[in-house]
Amino acid sequence: MAKGPVIVLTGTPGTGKSTHASLLANESPVPLKHINVSEWVKERGLYEKYDEEWQTYTLLDDLEPLIAEGGLILDWHTCEAFPERWADLVVVLRCNHTKLWERLEKRGYPLKKVQENNEAEIMQVVLEEARSSYAPEIVVELESESLEQLESNVARIVEWITIWLKNQESS
Repeated sequence: MAKGPVIVLTGTPGTGKSTHASLLANESPVPLKHINVSEWVKERGLYEKYDEEWQTYTLLDDLEPLIAEGGLILDWHTCEAFPERWADLVVVLRCNHTKLWERLEKRGYPLKKVQENNEAEIMQVVLEEARSSYAPEIVVELESESLEQLESNVARIVEWITIWLKNQESS
């Protein structure tokens, strides 16, 4: 059987990446390991520094051996740091900025971080990063504002995985 795909699940903080990734890992027709890149970096000390103002870590590239194994969901708020050769599919989750603002406030983010992330969503920063970093046929934009969209999105990705596996077996 073919190794599983590498799926980059990205979007502005608060768009539902980790929720999607967890559900996808459970429903995938092939085993997928969910890596929340921010948590993975913190746990392993694989960062250059912690930016206090933005409350985020700077990543050092240490994922290559896991990528080679396949069967991953990389869940992170950016995607341009990942080489194009890593990704079989790049899913960009989007959310209405008003709903996003509410989600980020509920997380207790500082106002500056809420504003910056909201502006990034309005300006489609993550979507544009994905479009400029990967082949257009592997970049998918999905709305992530409701439970129905979550379920539909995961079903759509599961269908993509099924087709991907068939293509791997026939090649």
